[in-house]
Amino acid sequence: MKELLSGNAAIARGAYEAGITVGVGYPGTPSTEILENFATYPDIYAQWSPNEKVALEVGAGAAIAGARVIVTMKHVGVNVAADPLFTLAYTGVNGGLILVSADDPGMHSSQNEQDNRYYALMNKIPCLEPSDSQEAKDMVALGLEISEQFDTPVLLRVTTRVSHSQSFVEIKEPSPKELRPYAKDPLKYVMVPAYGRMRRIFLEERTAKLKEYGENCSLNFIEWKDTNVGVITSGISYAYVQEVLPKASILKLGLTNPLPENLIRQFAAGVDKLIVIEELEPFLEAQIRAMGIQLIGKELLPSYGEFSSALIAKCLVQAGIQVAEEYQIKDQAIKETSATAEPLPGRPPVLCAGCPHRGVFYTLKKLKLVVSGDIGCYTLGSQNPLSAIDTCICMGASVGAALGMEKANPEMGRKTVAVIGDSTFLHSGITGLMDVVYNGGTSTVLILDNRTTAMTGHQENPATGSTLMGKPAPQVDLEAIARAVGVKRVRTVDPMNLKELGQAIKEEVAALEPSVIIVRRPCALLKSSIIDEPIEVNNDKCINCGLCLNLGCPAISRQEDKIIVSAIQCRGCGLCVQVCNKEALKKRGEQNA
Repeated sequence: MKELLSGNAAIARGAYEAGITVGVGYPGTPSTEILENFATYPDIYAQWSPNEKVALEVGAGAAIAGARVIVTMKHVGVNVAADPLFTLAYTGVNGGLILVSADDPGMHSSQNEQDNRYYALMNKIPCLEPSDSQEAKDMVALGLEISEQFDTPVLLRVTTRVSHSQSFVEIKEPSPKELRPYAKDPLKYVMVPAYGRMRRIFLEERTAKLKEYGENCSLNFIEWKDTNVGVITSGISYAYVQEVLPKASILKLGLTNPLPENLIRQFAAGVDKLIVIEELEPFLEAQIRAMGIQLIGKELLPSYGEFSSALIAKCLVQAGIQVAEEYQIKDQAIKETSATAEPLPGRPPVLCAGCPHRGVFYTLKKLKLVVSGDIGCYTLGSQNPLSAIDTCICMGASVGAALGMEKANPEMGRKTVAVIGDSTFLHSGITGLMDVVYNGGTSTVLILDNRTTAMTGHQENPATGSTLMGKPAPQVDLEAIARAVGVKRVRTVDPMNLKELGQAIKEEVAALEPSVIIVRRPCALLKSSIIDEPIEVNNDKCINCGLCLNLGCPAISRQEDKIIVSAIQCRGCGLCVQVCNKEALKKRGEQNA
């Protein structure tokens, strides 16, 4: 039986079929749906951890105990998990362990581009790269076999296009879920220096065996066709090459670390012109060049951005390489129409109507404060017309950066706040807040508690009262955490009360000690969110001043010199009512009250 599955859903299905019983991760686009799908299968355990480091540590423990395990995260999450990953490469595993790194070429939902194949190279662990949903599913099972055979974690590197594209997948019955026996072995699992030195030798011996395995691995294969042009490729680029160069010979690499040197030399010797096509960094290219093999690579194709069939075709045509006829026509059509075609209007993401973050950034901008921002929906507070956020570096960095600003320039201490979400605070903000207290900072930290992990699609976290599998869980007390690390000034406010919010921020920024303001209101898209009567405009009172437009609410617009509020989008939060100084905005039914 076949089903149409996204790459993420296929990975989840592959995990279930291959006997994985433990799935752990932290939500992050484009990886999130893997665990969400996996959690729906019977006889398994799945959880969101507070961050990726903890997720991999939980996964490592489960694997050492004998279970087959999958750990999921987006590419920047592997940075957080790198500490246990490097040592796990030394200790090895017991049950098979697959670490999914979902890379994001083109930065569809990320703060940077990052090619995580280099993590496999640095850790000397296998890296698998699927090209479609079927391969994504199959590589989970094969990856587990490699993991257990060679006693190693395995990196499954997918990209946004593989994760979110759909293709047909063969569905099979699940394998038996059996634990491998656990045996106490401190020489293997206790990485004190003396034992680590011994495991370092094991690491080199394992790498040599993996290189030998890769030469005959079914994931690496040659498709011999026209030998005038040969392409070495991997991942989604393989699908693009098949479309653009249907007659070319292809060496498809599914196991991209370690590389099969003999197979690569055989292929290179059999073609007249060798091209390496890979997204992001010249990972394959650099290693193949180091073998002394001449090729065409990043001088032809960019080392940044997401690839497409059209982009590859355009670059090949410019280099004088014959591509499929339909792509030649498409390229010519683009040239002919580019001069006359009108550009499409931009559609940047915006905070939703009724978003509890909107009033926060409106107030911060009004108070002319420096805002150290963080990763989440609230990053959109940097966009016009709110334009409130000054920095955004990585998860949890807002708190530490605010302290750094204050230490570098004490005058900024009275002008700066850090803004962080509830899930992000639990991910990596607590240690930053502890640092503020410990090192005598006076930073004001706003924890924007919208009761969910919103930007990745409303996942649970330790503060929501529920687990990934839908079971009730204790709710972390954010106020208690702030006090526990030494913050004495802790208060909670409703972001929909602009007067109360503004007063709280003014008072805490002025205080000569650390303070925390917990800004609490459920995400507008949650079932628990309050939906009130929509706002209406009294055109007799409205002077079209545009103050309400400064909120950046998508429900409010100006059309033909009139302010319009969309009753379909409006959630009746009332922020615009508070902003309007002409009383021209009221909730439905209150205009004549």
